[in-house]
Amino acid sequence: MSKLVYYQAYPTIWMAIAEEKRIKVGSRKAKLALIESMNTAWKDLWEIDVCNWH
Repeated sequence: MSKLVYYQAYPTIWMAIAEEKRIKVGSRKAKLALIESMNTAWKDLWEIDVCNWH
């Protein structure tokens, strides 16, 4: 898959790394639920949101 379907901003890199580790050990079902809680249509968030950051 080459789409950005989930992202979250954190105030520090350490918080971001901790969350990434927490997500990685989770079940596939939990990861899908996390994605669908933010992006139900599985749209490419890079094209919609991130590429417009300046």
